[in-house]
Amino acid sequence: MKKFIALVLVAIMALSMVAACTPKDQGTNTPAPATDVPGEPTQTPEGEVTNPPAEETPAPTPFVRPTSYVRADDEEIYDLVLAKFEEMMHTAEAAATPDEKFVLYAQAEAYLLSTGVMIPTTTQGGTYQISRVAPRTVPYVQWGNDDDRFFGLVISDEFITKEERAELLEQWRNAMEGNGTYDPAAYLTGKGHTLKNEYNLTFSTAPTTIDWFNTSSQADTEITVNTVEGLVQYNNLGVLTPALAESWEESADGLTYTFHIRKGAKWYTSEGREVAEVTAHDFVAGFNHMLDVEAGLEELVEGIIVGVKEYNKEGGSFDAVGFKAVDDYTLQITLEKPTTYFMTMLTYSMFLPMCKSFYESRGGVYGKDAYAEASQDTTKYTFGLNTDVSSQVYCGPFLIQKLNPQSEILVVKNENYWNKDNVTLNSIKWVFDDGSNPLAFYNDCVNGIYPAVGLGATNGLLEQAQKDGNFDKYAYITDTTSITYFGGLNLNRGTFKLESGACASTHTEDQKIDTHIAMLNQDFRLAVQYSFDKKTYNAVSRGEDLALTSLRNMYTHPEFVWLSSDQTDADGHTFPAATYYGDMVQYYVKEKYNMPIDVHDGVNGWFHPTEAKAHLEKAVEALGDSVTWPIHIDIVYLGTSETNSNQAAAYKAKVEETLGADRVIVDLIKAENAQEEFYPCGYRARNGEAGNFDMFYGSGWGPDFGDPCTYLNTFLSRGAGYMTKVIGLF
Repeated sequence: MKKFIALVLVAIMALSMVAACTPKDQGTNTPAPATDVPGEPTQTPEGEVTNPPAEETPAPTPFVRPTSYVRADDEEIYDLVLAKFEEMMHTAEAAATPDEKFVLYAQAEAYLLSTGVMIPTTTQGGTYQISRVAPRTVPYVQWGNDDDRFFGLVISDEFITKEERAELLEQWRNAMEGNGTYDPAAYLTGKGHTLKNEYNLTFSTAPTTIDWFNTSSQADTEITVNTVEGLVQYNNLGVLTPALAESWEESADGLTYTFHIRKGAKWYTSEGREVAEVTAHDFVAGFNHMLDVEAGLEELVEGIIVGVKEYNKEGGSFDAVGFKAVDDYTLQITLEKPTTYFMTMLTYSMFLPMCKSFYESRGGVYGKDAYAEASQDTTKYTFGLNTDVSSQVYCGPFLIQKLNPQSEILVVKNENYWNKDNVTLNSIKWVFDDGSNPLAFYNDCVNGIYPAVGLGATNGLLEQAQKDGNFDKYAYITDTTSITYFGGLNLNRGTFKLESGACASTHTEDQKIDTHIAMLNQDFRLAVQYSFDKKTYNAVSRGEDLALTSLRNMYTHPEFVWLSSDQTDADGHTFPAATYYGDMVQYYVKEKYNMPIDVHDGVNGWFHPTEAKAHLEKAVEALGDSVTWPIHIDIVYLGTSETNSNQAAAYKAKVEETLGADRVIVDLIKAENAQEEFYPCGYRARNGEAGNFDMFYGSGWGPDFGDPCTYLNTFLSRGAGYMTKVIGLF
């Protein structure tokens, strides 16, 4: 999905063993610590609220400490910690109007934050940068893949000054309001700039596939989205415009969308040889393949498109799925219920086309079981390989001509693309860079090899730019985005070293047991999260003056949506029209869960040492003799990145200072490289069990469409939520 995103370089055992086991569990149970879901009071027929009589509560079974650590059942752990969150999400989904849903989503998000299983950390942007790229020359949208489409970039041969950038943004704002047009190319050439038609940038996480349906990673889709086109696209003013669909209609009941496919658009090989015309059948084939590969995208359309849930979960037929080619140029999509945000979903990967004839020629088949079997035979199934650019064909503005995961990725302009006159670039090149020599990258940028460079504080680039005058003349603060990075606490750790033996934990068996038991205690988790000084952590890369700029304190972008009308919740509290989603979450975290946090952007909203200590003492009392203090928490950091190394050290220092090293010790585990060690520990871990960490803050999520559930659904259970693996589940 977009949008599982790496941060770096952009940076219980069996249940019979766990202190948090409930009385119904078999085996030797232990006294339950403070529960994650507070017991609900019972309601008497007369309406009086009372607690169950003490004599009806079974006596706890004495704790018997296990001798070795065994991972528990994910479903049991999820239900213990997040069952109420999932219930709240289902309630929200059943709401009659978008505004009602937004209020209920806000309640669910507040509950998710109150569990302490995750802590939002930062977003993208909010950094000093110097750049030759004109602002707002990519699609302007908070969700989907379109903001990675680079075909319209306007790039100068020299850095754009602060004054020029301000004037360009003013022209863009006027155009957004309907006053004039935004033409940055004309503006810059009028100022004496010469425009470039090549765009060079770097990558640190290599693509694992060029099958855009078989990935949930931006590291993959950032490349492929420039080579394929969907039904619609956003332009740089945030307007949804036709792409491969020239037009479309929505039925009166909001259930059927009919798209008219552009005639004459073609598929081409990496060398530019024509393969076939793009038809409605290619969209159907792509949707079928997307469901078959089960890379996570299929979950996003369950409950949206007719028949998808049955196909995904019950072995239903694709013939019953509401995704049909009426003829070669007419695509019809049928929804289960009216979905107000459906059109915003169309800019994401699961609605892209796939050349049906080419897929089949490379061993492609349809049906989950048939695909699973066929894809195992790599001599016959050769579609979408990251080692072979000829294993895919392309219908977008660029063609992949080179893909070397260790050095370089190159895409070149598709001279036969139907909309080639609006493509400003002849090529895009990604060069591998592990971030180990930031000064060399800065010098390359100054010399014109790369168009832009961020000015970090600890890597010396901010100081260098100040020294050579580039800061005063060109530096600006980049926009923040809707992407949210977060730290996850591992509730059910299953890996303590990689298969290679790298990044091995130093935990003893007793420490593994202690950490696991502590992680299932809500007060312990909140103690850890409230001791995370994100300002100090962020200042490592941003400097003191920008330490707060990119901080994020809730999962969903706080201004992602807002109410169109007044809404009153079940308790009688009214939110007026135009209330931002984040303001509703703020109300509930304070009023419902008594949390001291500030969920708005740009503040150190979670760092509360006094609260951290208070929650720790509650955890100590609740856990009793079931653990031995201190609790050890593993964090894996990238040793080749000075920034990441310093951030890990800052995290350790502040947590241990706040909670006391006699209570919590943060163990720093060094990864020697990104691809084989750091990313496999967390970002690239195949599932929750494979996560090699106790706390991991190297991943983030960007929204796929314009509704808060695009964030929140990632924490649903039983594999439905993609980001539960960052808390060690599913």
